[in-house]
Amino acid sequence: MTNSRENVKVVVAGGGGTMGSSTALHLVRSGYTPSNITVLDTYPIPSAQSAGNDLNKIMGIHLRNKVDVQITLEARDMWRNDELFKPFFHNTGRLDCEGSEEGIADLRKQYQDLIDADVGLDKTNEWLETEEEILAKMPRLQQDQIKGWKAIFSHDGGWLAAGKAINAIGEELRRQGVKFGFGGAGAFKKPMFADDGVTCIGAETVDGTKYYADKVVLATGAWSPTLVDLDDQCCSKAWVYAMIQLSPEEAAGYKDSPVVYNGDIGFFFEPNEDGIIKVCDEFPGFTRFKQHQPYGADKPKHISVPRSHAKHPTDTYPDASEKGIRKAISTFLPQFKDKELFNRALCWCTDTADAALLICEHPKWKNFILATGDSGHTFKLLPNIGKHVVELLEDNLAEDLTHAWRWRPGGDALKSRRAAPAKDLADMPGWNHDSLPKI
Repeated sequence: MTNSRENVKVVVAGGGGTMGSSTALHLVRSGYTPSNITVLDTYPIPSAQSAGNDLNKIMGIHLRNKVDVQITLEARDMWRNDELFKPFFHNTGRLDCEGSEEGIADLRKQYQDLIDADVGLDKTNEWLETEEEILAKMPRLQQDQIKGWKAIFSHDGGWLAAGKAINAIGEELRRQGVKFGFGGAGAFKKPMFADDGVTCIGAETVDGTKYYADKVVLATGAWSPTLVDLDDQCCSKAWVYAMIQLSPEEAAGYKDSPVVYNGDIGFFFEPNEDGIIKVCDEFPGFTRFKQHQPYGADKPKHISVPRSHAKHPTDTYPDASEKGIRKAISTFLPQFKDKELFNRALCWCTDTADAALLICEHPKWKNFILATGDSGHTFKLLPNIGKHVVELLEDNLAEDLTHAWRWRPGGDALKSRRAAPAKDLADMPGWNHDSLPKI
């Protein structure tokens, strides 16, 4: 960069979420002047509409693409050792299970890929061939529910206290003197440009506030493709979760349990300190397609537009989701199958066609940086992903990361690397919602 770090002004739009908060943190850690960093978001950090502002997220090492090994191991080490992050990593292990012939074949390949990565994962991952071996890792499962299952047990895995971790970043940013804009003064509307119409010089928010900067980072998660034209590289989708309340005695029996995942059913986490278990079903996600014109598009496009649960707290999820979560509870936690569900909600992420991130300068606009395309597996990178966004700002991002995260139109973001394309919420019975014109 031509300017020194101390003098460069950076705006991080969507800074209340995963990639944005991490970017702001690493700007500070890299020596940027905190008062020259402005974090914008519709909600205070941790943003109420960020997928990362959650009770918990899975920690695990999956090799979806070539850079996954490097970036995930780096994140693992920071969760273990960084003073800011290590209180939020619950290293209980992760149990990936499959019961179908196809699922088991995929799981065997996944295990072999971990071994073939040749980075020591053979020492932290175990293949479990029998139901008895699975029950030895997770005795609270019931054998009649796991007939024929095989599994991988990852000692690197567990869960992350997601919302608390982002909140800790927010507290550190405030302590350092970073500036914030929230509400209408934090909701990104459009980039601002110099007279050449190409060089970005800041960002304007929905209330008309203008923030001038040398660099603007758009890290607005599932809202990114609705805000600026991404040439159909990202498709935003919702997944669902619900929670059940355990008594102290019930919760004690699940303390330090591994995260249990089955690709045909879903997953659940050990109870938190309040005895709450979050349960998710597994499916390819829901879209919400609308005619919508993001900034930079010459006309409205057919885009999946997220609908914020924070703005619409009375929204429900589809009947199929209730059925799927009930099935997951009956499989994983059959003794609790009659418990009341609460906090039912949709959680929005945005998929790329190859499930790799989209972290690059927008090809039309100089100094306007994209940090999005989470594809539902980015929260585990909270400690380190911002470091690499800062490297991009400074034109020294590693070649392999630059290639993996480049601008790359084409492909099928609607399906991505999931089992099937997402279904649209408009076609799903039971999705009840108000008619307010908010998005």
